Amino acid sequence: MRPGADVVFTPRTPRVVAARRLQRRRDRDATGRFLAEGPQAVREALAVPGCVLELFHTVEPRHPDLVAAAGDRTSPVTDEALAALAETVQPQGLVAVCRQLDVPLEQVLGDGPRLIAVCADIRDPGNAGTVLRTADAAGARAVVFAGAAVDPYNGKAVRASAGSLFHVDVVREPDPAATIAALQRAGLLVVAADAHGPADLDDLADGGDLAGPTAWLFGSEAHGLPGDLANRADARVRVPIHGRAESLNLAAAAAICLYASARAHRATDR
Repeated sequence: MRPGADVVFTPRTPRVVAARRLQRRRDRDATGRFLAEGPQAVREALAVPGCVLELFHTVEPRHPDLVAAAGDRTSPVTDEALAALAETVQPQGLVAVCRQLDVPLEQVLGDGPRLIAVCADIRDPGNAGTVLRTADAAGARAVVFAGAAVDPYNGKAVRASAGSLFHVDVVREPDPAATIAALQRAGLLVVAADAHGPADLDDLADGGDLAGPTAWLFGSEAHGLPGDLANRADARVRVPIHGRAESLNLAAAAAICLYASARAHRATDR
């Protein structure tokens, strides 16, 4: 039953308890659901048909337009219940239970994508969310989380994506090597971002190598790409360091690489 006008959910209400369990990966995996917190994420989730299953909000809604847009999927909760559902220090008044949006890799490849980002074994949820956001901004069709990668539906990853999780196709593949092979069979140039790669990104871009469909392969910030995966790529490319910086973090490197491809594609469209 949905709460009536005089019923407000508390931290002990079974549906609140069940939703709170989605803060744990095993419960997200078991149910195929996750939590989206705050107006930006909720707004983008509501734009995806069937994505928002329930929207918890404060008794006096801070974002009445979004509560209204959710219709009969809304549930008012006490401030204590909202604080229990939220993972931020200062909750913004909205937490949605959403359906996971995974798309099979075969479906993505069947549509002839021009740009894909592949995150192989990355563990930091903030990096995962930032790559999602950057890939969306650069016009990528999908982000593939391959191998032992972090859960893209982790709360920190969802927040770091700033709504982009709901804009690009999210693919999860257990085998990075098989993922690379599938991308290559589909005609994409697989380029590994490798700080020690023999090819220079500027040379690759200037030579027109990025003009065709491309998949960028990124590894964890701490350890980079395993050698066996990097060697399976069609090219191992380093971002040139012109100053004295020791290296770039994953998010910065991903932005530079993805935008290099976006610029090359734009040039071919003129």
